[in-house]
Amino acid sequence: MGRPMTDEAGKAKAKRWLYKNQSLYDLVSKVKLWPSQSGTLHGVKEVVRRGERIDIVTHCGETFTVWDSKNSRSARWLRNRWYREACSRCKVP
Repeated sequence: MGRPMTDEAGKAKAKRWLYKNQSLYDLVSKVKLWPSQSGTLHGVKEVVRRGERIDIVTHCGETFTVWDSKNSRSARWLRNRWYREACSRCKVP
């Protein structure tokens, strides 16, 4: 077994878990990030569930309406932490 993860002060860090069968709404509202189709990672300001769809507003002012799916491209990218570049207008670190 490996050693537990600790921060600089020696305290144990809490691990972040992203479950595989989590809906896209739960995933986006938890991590507050959105990978667009071009691979740009945006910071999410607001997430609103509208039935089977989700309205996402980013910090750079873009709005997306997407289906709430567990198997979508964006859900897979968020779970696996894939992206090509960060949005310069959203100020994602």
